[in-house]
Amino acid sequence: MTTDRAWLDLTEETVLEPELPIIDPHHHLWDRPENRYLLDDLEEDAETHDVRQTVFIECGSMYREDGPSDLEPVGETEFVEGVAVDSLARANQLRACTGIVGSADLTLGREVGRVLAAHLAASPERFRGIRHRAAWDASEEVSPTRAKATPGLLVDDAFREGFGELTARGLSFEAWLFHPQIPELVDLAGAFPDATIIVNHLAGPLGVGPYAGRRPEVFAQWKAGISELAQHPNLVMKVGGIQMPVNGFGWHERPRPPTSDELLAVNRDWYLHAIDAFGPERCMFESNFPVDKQSCSYTVLWNQFKKLTAGFSKADRAALFHDTALRVYRLEAS
Repeated sequence: MTTDRAWLDLTEETVLEPELPIIDPHHHLWDRPENRYLLDDLEEDAETHDVRQTVFIECGSMYREDGPSDLEPVGETEFVEGVAVDSLARANQLRACTGIVGSADLTLGREVGRVLAAHLAASPERFRGIRHRAAWDASEEVSPTRAKATPGLLVDDAFREGFGELTARGLSFEAWLFHPQIPELVDLAGAFPDATIIVNHLAGPLGVGPYAGRRPEVFAQWKAGISELAQHPNLVMKVGGIQMPVNGFGWHERPRPPTSDELLAVNRDWYLHAIDAFGPERCMFESNFPVDKQSCSYTVLWNQFKKLTAGFSKADRAALFHDTALRVYRLEAS
């Protein structure tokens, strides 16, 4: 994944409502060949809006290079803990990575407990949960090329045994899946009603491979699934994260990146249905940067959210931009 800064700069916008407090509950950090996104890059993007805090979500970065293989992901938490400390020392308005979500193989069952304990030891004040990637599709045009998930992961017995270790420690679970897998997540939420499950990227509506050119059909299926998910009060929805190529909107292929109006025209119905189904108190806007940076700038992305909610109440807007993330990730007031 690469981003073209010169291409992004072709679309410039003035920041709307620069005083509106934001917590960005979903971003990544990594340093890969010709693909770097670290604290300086996050600060450069986030300074365009009033971003007070962020939550880091695992991305397979900075793993330990030695020791037991099941503990390798703890290296990522150790790295991000250092980033969080660095961010505080800079005394900027932005406090990055005040919440940290790492990775662990929940199919280890009860044995995953020692991995969770190691994460908590690496970041006792900031570690909040686990994302074990579940996004899978039978089509090779859809499934991620890196770290492919296992089909049926969310209903796997060993996975669920490991999932129980999360709830025993009060940790949350990030559900990254694709829309055809929604029934599996519904089942998981029902089996663990006391677990906090955070749905990533609007439950992954697909638009490539066998789903290309079938937008109305996909929307109808996805819409019904979202309404069913919303019946489980232990689920929280991240609203955003659908600017990825897999979603099929093709922003990254355009001669110039979209404006916030162009984004909103395409995304509005998806966003509004999720917010209507879950309610603002169980929804939070997300950037999914730098992944969504393939398609638009940080300024444009958050401008569309502000335009979307222009007619919402002050309390509902506060929930969507700040308060839901503050509560769900148990962050200090910003």
